[in-house]
Amino acid sequence: MYNLTQKLAAEFLGTFALIFFGAGAVCVDMQLRTNATGGIGLLAIALAHGLAIAIMVSALGHISGGHFNPAVTIGFWVTKKLSTLDTLFYWLAQLAGAAAAAFLLRAVIPEEVWRSVALGTPELMRDFPSWAGLVLEATTTFFLVFVFFATAVDERGTFRAIAGFGIGLTMALGILVAGPYTGGALNPARAFGPALAAHHWLNQLIYWVGPLGGGFLAGLVYDSLFLRPSEA
Repeated sequence: MYNLTQKLAAEFLGTFALIFFGAGAVCVDMQLRTNATGGIGLLAIALAHGLAIAIMVSALGHISGGHFNPAVTIGFWVTKKLSTLDTLFYWLAQLAGAAAAAFLLRAVIPEEVWRSVALGTPELMRDFPSWAGLVLEATTTFFLVFVFFATAVDERGTFRAIAGFGIGLTMALGILVAGPYTGGALNPARAFGPALAAHHWLNQLIYWVGPLGGGFLAGLVYDSLFLRPSEA
């Protein structure tokens, strides 16, 4: 049994890895395009995020649950699997990990590169409606958290032992769909860390309300439909 300090350290490290590799991939894409060699593209960026989540859930999920995302944590809170105080501690650890990773990227990546993409801070496509961005973030995060519950929470789940794989693939799929329009955060910490380091807060509320709303609903839906024992 792991204590709260160990769980928070796991959440810090897992979220750090997501932002370091995910936002780092966005910066690499810009660096390559600046060098006129062609960027790595949306698919590679999506895979960087998905692989980071898959690996860290597999490595640290047995310690903290492997949330690495306030939207996942709020799903645990609304289904009473995590207390309010522990939820707040998880969020603080996740945001701290995201900020630390973003500031490290800022320190090591050339300024002209990270500034051109605001350190990988998600943002809306030009003229894309805010309401549509919020819906995209909420919907993609809903499925991310839904899959998290199905694979990492439900003890009857066939694939619980490889939950990280399913969660990572869902993250990558969400970015493939939402990425061109919203940047594909699916995670308030993913938006917060780079925004803090790059001082780029445009449309930040979308990346909190959308994912948190999607995660909240996903937790309720899976818990109500599949985790609660039937009366039959």
